Amino acid sequence: MHSNFFCSLFAKRYLNTMTESQLLQYDRLINEPSNDWDIYYWATEAHPTPEVYQGEVMDMLKEFTKNRNHEQRLDAPSLEYLEKESQ
Repeated sequence: MHSNFFCSLFAKRYLNTMTESQLLQYDRLINEPSNDWDIYYWATEAHPTPEVYQGEVMDMLKEFTKNRNHEQRLDAPSLEYLEKESQ
C-alpha cells in the first residue's frame, strides 16, 4: 500500500472529525517529512516514530493501519466531500 493511498484512506475516515489540535498534527505529519514512505513506516511500526511526530494523530494512524475490522482497502477514496464542505 503506497503511503499517499494509505493517507487518503485515513483522511477520508478521520479528517472531518479531527479537533484543531489534531488537524495541526496531521498537517505537520503530511507536510514536513521529506519522504512519504517514512510516514508509512512509522504508522506500520516498521521504523520508530520520531518524537516530533508522536501524538494523537500518529496513534490514530497506527491503529488505522492495523485494520482490525479487515476492511477492503483496494481503491483510493474520493475526497470530494472536502470540497463540498468548504463551499
